[in-house]
Amino acid sequence: MKSYSLPAALLLSSSVVLADQAATLSPVIVTATRTAETADETLASVTVIDREQIERSQAQMLPEILRSVPGVTLVSNGGLGQLTSVFLRGTSSDHVLVLIDGIKVGSATSGTYSFQDVPLSQVERIEVVRGPRSSLYGSEAIGGVIQIFTRKGTATGELKPRVSVAVGSHDTYQTDAGLSGGDADGWFNLGLSALNTDGFDVKNDGETDKDGYSNRAVTLRVGREFGDSSEVELHWLRADGEAEFDGSSQNESESRQQVLGARISTALADNWQSSLQLGRSWDDTDNFLDGVFSSRFETVRDNVSWQNDIAVGVADLLTLGLDYQKDEVSSSPPDYDVTERDNKGAFVQYQTTLGQHDLIASLRTDDNEQFGRHNTGSLAWGYTLAKDLRVSASYGTGFKAPTFNDLYWPEAGNETLQPEESKSWELGLSGDHAGVSWSANLYQNDIDNLIAWRPSPTPMDPFRWIPMNVNEARIRGLELFASTRIVHWDLTSSLDLLDPKDLADDSVLNRRARKVFNLSADRDFGRYSLGGSLQAVGKRPDGSDWLGGYTKFDLRSAYQLAQDWALKGRIENLFDKDYQTATSYNQDGRTYWVSLHYAP
Repeated sequence: MKSYSLPAALLLSSSVVLADQAATLSPVIVTATRTAETADETLASVTVIDREQIERSQAQMLPEILRSVPGVTLVSNGGLGQLTSVFLRGTSSDHVLVLIDGIKVGSATSGTYSFQDVPLSQVERIEVVRGPRSSLYGSEAIGGVIQIFTRKGTATGELKPRVSVAVGSHDTYQTDAGLSGGDADGWFNLGLSALNTDGFDVKNDGETDKDGYSNRAVTLRVGREFGDSSEVELHWLRADGEAEFDGSSQNESESRQQVLGARISTALADNWQSSLQLGRSWDDTDNFLDGVFSSRFETVRDNVSWQNDIAVGVADLLTLGLDYQKDEVSSSPPDYDVTERDNKGAFVQYQTTLGQHDLIASLRTDDNEQFGRHNTGSLAWGYTLAKDLRVSASYGTGFKAPTFNDLYWPEAGNETLQPEESKSWELGLSGDHAGVSWSANLYQNDIDNLIAWRPSPTPMDPFRWIPMNVNEARIRGLELFASTRIVHWDLTSSLDLLDPKDLADDSVLNRRARKVFNLSADRDFGRYSLGGSLQAVGKRPDGSDWLGGYTKFDLRSAYQLAQDWALKGRIENLFDKDYQTATSYNQDGRTYWVSLHYAP
């Protein structure tokens, strides 16, 4: 049973509250309901990746650790820094809402976020919520929400430096440094990172060359508490990437991902916590051909959110909120006919517990400058069958506004497009028996007005294609997850079974695999640790081609040289499997990585 006591317990709109995993407490999450709840209480399908898991994985960039999350499929145009798309539960890559410390990020032209530019050394934790969340966040959350939290200082009263250096295949070098600190009233964290790689030839185009990548990133996060009920926080992240790739019109890009935010949370009454969050994000990309400027695309996204959490009695929580978002785009070339739009949203959510029953209902209305009013809602129910067994069911609607590319791309945009709409239901069962934590979730997502590119010839251009609201998709899936400890080995596994259909011709949706299996195992041997991961992905279509399935093995190990020093190493793609996630784009073969870490 949930209980709410404000503001003493959690500051419900706070961005992160960490649980003591060593004490077997369930981690606290905030993305599923926009309020704090433990992972074992939530009625949503959620995966939490904390700092300990990030360090154990030895992954360098964000896509590397997302690929093992249930319901997630990655499509990459090659190695480090190459264009990477995230598909969540079979929905499109622009059906995933991405937040950084509560601020909405991404490109308003393409509708996606550049996951490949985020270094994991700057990340404290990641929450992946599967299933529609438009009733809380508005457009784009048809498939779910991925929220990234940057690193936060600790209240130890001491300064804590950290430094790591790493080398790997393809002349890859990475350096990370940071300093954090804080006391009972405030905290700060500053992080810096740099990565360079010569890369490898990512595309089969008859030309052999190396497609390199470099990245520079900085994060700053500071906060202060005032008494037991008020908090102020500022955060900033900037990541600059330079990538080489194969193309006839463009073969180099310079990108910048940046987000700046501030949050004030205070108690207006003993049972009423109010939070105001302001933020701006930038998504900038310059493209070149052999060093000569080709095109530029820039998005500036402003966000304002006012949220009020009101505890009603002991077991009920009412949330009321207002959101404002303004997108501005600029490009050269092309020039868009319309370069800005805003969206005003209001939402209400009620969470209650009635005996063994948990109920959550939410409604939201959005007033989009281009598409008018759009209403969404969700209803979730959970019932505790026994001490360690719970059943849940949910229903939700979602929508996705067309991107600026869809609407206004010169000679190919379609200003008559309407928002995509979805209806989704889910049935779940979870438990913890004989040392095995497990869950099974069955779901279906029906998407109408799905935007797809179709032929629209003109006398001047007989080969013209434009986006149209012509498709209907029905995505059915089953997610199975289990974790346990056997003979001191920590084991985690997941199986995704997906039936992603385009109902227009009963075909499989592009780049979606019907089967994905993940297995990881880790064990500590005192100062040594050893681990490995396996991923098996089934075949899937990519345009007129079918990409073959593949199975990939990774190994990792670590050795504690001294109290503050650790040596780590990993081998990716141990058996040098040749595979692709996008037609004609090669994935890396067997690679090696060694790193030295200092963290007192």
